[in-house]
Amino acid sequence: MARILLTGSTGYIGSHTAVALLEAGYELVGLDNYSRSLAGVSQRIQEITGKTYTQHRVDLVDAAALNKVLEQEPAIDAVIHFAAFKAVGESSAYPLQYFRNNLGGQINLMQACDQFGIRNLVFSSSCTVYGNPQVIPVTEESPLLEPESPYGRTKAVGEAMLRDWVKSTVPQDGQERQVIALRYFNPVGAHPSARIGECTVGVPDNLIPYITQTAMGKRAQLTVFGNDYPTRDGTCLRDYIHVCDIAAAHVDAVNRLLGQNSSSSPWSVYNLGTGIGQTVLEMIQAFESVNQMNLPWSYGPRRPGDVVAVYANNRKAVDELGWQIRYSLQDMMRTAWDWEQMQAKDPL
Repeated sequence: MARILLTGSTGYIGSHTAVALLEAGYELVGLDNYSRSLAGVSQRIQEITGKTYTQHRVDLVDAAALNKVLEQEPAIDAVIHFAAFKAVGESSAYPLQYFRNNLGGQINLMQACDQFGIRNLVFSSSCTVYGNPQVIPVTEESPLLEPESPYGRTKAVGEAMLRDWVKSTVPQDGQERQVIALRYFNPVGAHPSARIGECTVGVPDNLIPYITQTAMGKRAQLTVFGNDYPTRDGTCLRDYIHVCDIAAAHVDAVNRLLGQNSSSSPWSVYNLGTGIGQTVLEMIQAFESVNQMNLPWSYGPRRPGDVVAVYANNRKAVDELGWQIRYSLQDMMRTAWDWEQMQAKDPL
């Protein structure tokens, strides 16, 4: 079976994708520096699947360390590139850290792909590349407006680098490069086993971990950033999608790149969202309803880098990748809370 290299393999989406790929029969080589994840996630991945894989501690910013691992590993058929900092608010406070980590690491990875003959890559992109869209839902052809945060800018520049890479001179072995960029909307929830989920180092930057930590009593109350946006209740509107559905799309993307799901063009982009927009208040209410509790929360000022409203048109991923959404909003809230409770009983 084909061998897949996962960067950021113990992160939130990376770990769920590792499970999905192992269950699909792929062999995996995982890389992570554990700056935003926990090493113990690797054991949980193997526990869930009943399968083993190779995990290395590597920082992509260290090109020499990355190359050393690839020298040791047998041929890699495709890379899925997750490794990146991803907090919108943090990126606005520390933009240079984001540029160095996200873009510097990606350049090193692309150079290593050329050096070791790896031609297939799936890129972890984001709906932040659409900025504050004028028309929603957004399609893959929607204009890429100025991102609202340095994080979003690293994804827009990362896509541009990969497009140029694909178009550049064909490598000496004659095999053209192929890249699929997956633009995630807002991944939430956790694996149904509750053994892996969104591990948060420090104060959560994303809504659902803050909700579950507030429910658990780790946080005194939840802050809703802004109540004067031009949406149906004044709070930001997003397209929330279960992380296991996101993970499944990566299996579909790899299948397409490796020829198991029709032919692939050298550069392809797909939106990964449900196509349904939910406001922050609606998400809080959904969590309270599903898990039968009331959360303490209050309004705060708008947060730098947040867009007003965005949700996806996902028809291209459904039609071309054969992708299916299997998890509901209720599943998102139930599995997120199950994961938070499991962490309290059996922490990583």
